[in-house]
Amino acid sequence: MKTAVISHSDCVLHDMGNGHPESPERLHAIEQHFRDTCLIQEVIEREAQPVTREQILRVHPEAHVEHVLKSSPQQGLIELDPDTKLCPHSVSAANLAAGSIVQAADEIMAGDYQRAFCAVRPPGHHAEAAQSMGFCIYNGIAIGTRYVMAEHGLERVAILDFDVHHGNGTVDIFKDDPSVLVCSSFQHPFYPHRYFDIERENIVNTPLESGTKGDVFRKAIERDWLPALFQHQPQLILVSAGFDAHKDDPLAGLNLVESDYAWITDLICHAANDYADGRVISVLEGGYNPQVLARCAVEHVAQFLES
Repeated sequence: MKTAVISHSDCVLHDMGNGHPESPERLHAIEQHFRDTCLIQEVIEREAQPVTREQILRVHPEAHVEHVLKSSPQQGLIELDPDTKLCPHSVSAANLAAGSIVQAADEIMAGDYQRAFCAVRPPGHHAEAAQSMGFCIYNGIAIGTRYVMAEHGLERVAILDFDVHHGNGTVDIFKDDPSVLVCSSFQHPFYPHRYFDIERENIVNTPLESGTKGDVFRKAIERDWLPALFQHQPQLILVSAGFDAHKDDPLAGLNLVESDYAWITDLICHAANDYADGRVISVLEGGYNPQVLARCAVEHVAQFLES
């Protein structure tokens, strides 16, 4: 399958201070490992384009967008929440992160390639409709979903989230929209403690106990996600690709390894082949051990090419 990697050098300018786990080093490590493994030679490289205000407003109310813009500092750092800070370059990076998903939607629907990995930051899946939180400013995957449905006429989309933290923001945004299936696996109980128990036909929550290993993870995904995907028949699959459920990640307590990420990517690709003409858009979310993150991202994208 033809696969693109979409990124932008300005995404590394977002910097929430020394010691913050969501650091520019995350993207540096991914880029370097893509080159060290020569995987970059097998994909189409694209430079991300920024999201427009109109596209953001399909998801976030104007008051929230204005709050983010007015909070953006000329120098130093400003807190949006205790975990989420803005530096002078943060809003630009967030615009590029969300814009990469919109761009992937346009180019995939035009037939330029079938799959895309958006190697961008800041992440987005914790951002609720009216609240930035959990390192996330705007919910890029929600913005991309609303865009592709409005502009390309898709009637059913699935968002699959295997980050170690629950995708509360994505659930908040789509909880009353049955055209969008949201499946999220996550360590529980754990941050962010919101929307993990919501009951909707289009919301599939898969909580996992601390210490869960790959065999239990795989059985849970097959049990919960595969029937939901079969019932929903999505025309496009978007992926919140967080790699912080890895056993060596410093912020969580699940015990996945690189082969588990290859496995779930293969499962996603087969679902896309069955229902969505192979179309997948993946966006980087968590993963806070840069070298482990880089290895997992390479496994993820390599599987896009093979499955």
